[in-house]
Amino acid sequence: MPSLAVGGRRIEYSVVRGRSAHYTYFRFRPDLTLEVAVPTRRRVDVEAEIRAKQRWVLNEAARLASIKPVLGDDYVMYGGVANRLAFVQGANEALAHDPSNSEVTVRAADRRRVREMVRRWFLKETSAYVVRKVSELAPVVGVRPSRVDTREIGKWGYCTVGGRLTFSSQLVALPGRLREYVVLHELTHLAVFDHSQAFRRRLGALCPDRRSLEKELDSYLPYDRFSPP
Repeated sequence: MPSLAVGGRRIEYSVVRGRSAHYTYFRFRPDLTLEVAVPTRRRVDVEAEIRAKQRWVLNEAARLASIKPVLGDDYVMYGGVANRLAFVQGANEALAHDPSNSEVTVRAADRRRVREMVRRWFLKETSAYVVRKVSELAPVVGVRPSRVDTREIGKWGYCTVGGRLTFSSQLVALPGRLREYVVLHELTHLAVFDHSQAFRRRLGALCPDRRSLEKELDSYLPYDRFSPP
């Protein structure tokens, strides 16, 4: 993979064909390599484009490097706590969480099943949480979603114009205050769909510390799927 020295830091990057006819877009992948989406109708000097975005590239690389992923080889985040992830070989698959010892034990025939077991656990726990929390907060906001579901997505949650709320299955990895903020944020979109000043005012009235919560939320990064072991 090619790399480029940017501001004293070496950035590995890959190039893909983007959807825009004229503009170049950048994003960091979960492995912290930079993906450069080049335009379809003009030729670009990729390294010159990266250097032109040097400040953003360096700031975003530093931010992402400071984030602890939701799932690692020997730990899994739950409720904002890094739990030790233990594997026990056995025929009958099971997952047990011991919050008193901050430990999650997975029993399976093959270690490669660990991530799938964690994925299922997250999906079950988050589904139960959002159903309960949406029922609790929707009357406070004064809205009623048309549907609520939980999926593996690359953001914490989103709302559709039809009133459907979808939340990341990894929501339970967050501390309780951040989980609740995500739910409140998406419910507020049912009243004000965009991120306008009207939305910020309404959300701020419901959640006065929204700015500090948004900043804290940036220290966690959900992935659209767990990487293979």
